[in-house]
This record gives sequence, C-alpha cells and structure tokens, in this order.
Amino acid sequence: MKKKTIIWIVVAVILACGIGYSLLSGGSSDLKVNFVKAKVTRGDVSATITATGKIEPVTEVEVGTQVSGIIDKIYVDYNSEVEKGQLIAEMDKVTLMSDLNSSQANYNGQKANYEYQEKTYNRNKALHEKQLISDTEFEQSEYSYLSAKAQYEQSKANLAKAQRNLSYATIYSPIDGVVINKAVEEGQTVAAGFNTPTLFNIAADLTQMRVVADVDEADIGGIVEGLRATFTVDAYPEDVFEGTVVQVRLGEKSSSTTSSSVVTYEVVINAPNDDLKLKPRLTANVTIYKQEKKNVVVVPSRALRFTPNPTNAKGYIVNNIDAPQKVWTLQGNVFTAHAVDAGLSGNQMTEVSGIDEGTEVVVEVNTVQAQNGFGPRGGGPGPGGPF
Repeated sequence: MKKKTIIWIVVAVILACGIGYSLLSGGSSDLKVNFVKAKVTRGDVSATITATGKIEPVTEVEVGTQVSGIIDKIYVDYNSEVEKGQLIAEMDKVTLMSDLNSSQANYNGQKANYEYQEKTYNRNKALHEKQLISDTEFEQSEYSYLSAKAQYEQSKANLAKAQRNLSYATIYSPIDGVVINKAVEEGQTVAAGFNTPTLFNIAADLTQMRVVADVDEADIGGIVEGLRATFTVDAYPEDVFEGTVVQVRLGEKSSSTTSSSVVTYEVVINAPNDDLKLKPRLTANVTIYKQEKKNVVVVPSRALRFTPNPTNAKGYIVNNIDAPQKVWTLQGNVFTAHAVDAGLSGNQMTEVSGIDEGTEVVVEVNTVQAQNGFGPRGGGPGPGGPF
C-alpha cells in the first residue's frame, strides 16, 4: 500500500473518532443563567397547620338495651327519620313476662306473710306490756316480724326490677333525628353483660355536623377557639368547606392519643351542612388558620432565601448590605440588596415592609445547559452555575 493512501486512512479514522466523541459527549456547552423574578405586591398571607379528621354529627346517640334476649320487631331502618318517644324496636317478652309473674307471685306471698307477722307482733307487744306473755314469746314474734319485713322489701325490689326489665324490651327513640346505623336484625339475640349492646345510632340533625381533627403535638400551640378553618373531603374534591374551631380537647386519657410515640389532640371544628353533602364518617383534610393578615405588602418567601454568591458570580456586580433580612433586585448585571422587615410568613408568601410595591425582586436562579449545534439540554438550579 502506498504511503499516501495510508495517511488518508489515518486522517479519516481520526475525523470519525472526533465526530463520534462530539455526538456522545454532547459537544462543547455554554452555561446560560435565567433569573426568576416577582413583583412586590399586596395580598393576603396566613400561617396554617394541616390535619386530618372525621366528619361526625354534633349530637349522636347510641341506642341500646339493658336486657338480654331476641330482637322480635324492628320498625326503622337506615336513614329513617324518628321522633323522640317513637317506638323503634321490640324484644321478645316471653321470658321477661315469666320473670315478672314469678316476682309478682313472690311479692304477693311475702306481703301476706309480712302483714300477718305485723299483726301478730302488735298483738304480742300489747300483751307483753301487760305481762300476759313471756319475754321469749314476745321476742320470737318480733324476730318473725322483722324477718318478714325484710323479705317483703326484697320481693318488692325484685318486682320493680322485673317490671323495669320488661319495659326495657320496648325500645323508643330518645331524640328527634335520623337513624345512621342499625346494628341488629329481627331474630338476632343480644346479650347485655358488662357492656350495653348498641342497636341503633341516631343523629339529631345532619345539617349541623362537625370535624374532629387529630392535630399533632408540634402544631397544637396557638390553636384556640374561634380560629377559621377550611376542609375538603374526597367525595367532593372541588369543594372547600368552611368552619370554625369550637373546642380544643385536652386531657391525656380522654382526648389525646399516643401512637408510635407521637401525641395528637382532638380539635373540633363546626361544619354547617345545609346541603347535606357531608356524610358521617367521611375523612376530612383540614387547614386551620392560626394567623391571617389581609391586604398587606408581600413577597414570595423564596425571595428572602435567595442570596447571590459573590465568589461564583462572574460577570455580575454584587452590592451587598449588612442586614438580617433582605431581598435582591437585578438591574442589568448589578445585584442590589434591600433591607426589609419580615412579618407573618405563610407557606408561599411573606409579609414585608421597607420596600415599595411594584419592585421586582429575584426569587431564584435557574441554569440551562446549551449545546453548540445541538440545542438546549436540561435546566434548573445546579452546583455548576454561578449562584
């Protein structure tokens, strides 16, 4: 092979490698810097905390029974509207009637014996006072009288208990409201032991609901009655419901719960429900406004965290000042710091004073990698930028 031909082959290989390397590596690049700015404006700012809770009726009564037996009749169902004193269920009364009849018979017998022993005692007492009977005979009659009286009183109590148990077999609504839960069916046996079994849950007024929210111990400070609150439910994701904090429940046993070493407290928020959208037991995502200010001068909170780095800000002039809180403006290639006093800080905006409305301040900086001949690539803040 001729020497000239070999040279051209080597040159071609070098060019091919160079082109491949350029394609793989993206070629030479220039770093472009974009500054995000925002104007100082007037607006509303608020400090909030978030929590989750459950929708509950303001007044809800669990209706149960204090006697064991079989549910004989049920006269209501879910969503039934009931009035106070309305018959809603009956239990089988055969056993209870038998107990009542037995108690009545025992009462009658004990009453008759008591009356007989009372007469005998009074007669013997008069005879004893005239010394016509012995002390022993009088004392015996007195003992029999007192024993009969005790047995009579016990039978009277047993009769009252049997009558009361029979009355428990007829179940009435204790309030005006709506049945939101029915825990039994006809023919079902319920056992009233140490705990009274719940048969129905009745809500007094579904147009007046409440949210019981679990607030973390780190957020409970500053939560007081009267604070405004909003909440959403998954059933109506586009609707924002308004409410007010009406109670902050305190007390470790009754109102705070500990789970995985995290203590939460129950905060009650009223929830008017005129359109009946809110259903009992829905999960609510709650926002409580601890502080609010309307129509104040605000800047994005990010502007107070932005600071140009003079070491890496090549090509820019940085006019800094000694101030605990400041924001920055950018005119051409000159950064200028402005001292401000920050007030109420929210999730996105912060109240400030010391700077005029309409002033454009730097919020953040983004870097964009531009490839020569191949267009832009990537973007966003990065350690390679000048800030």
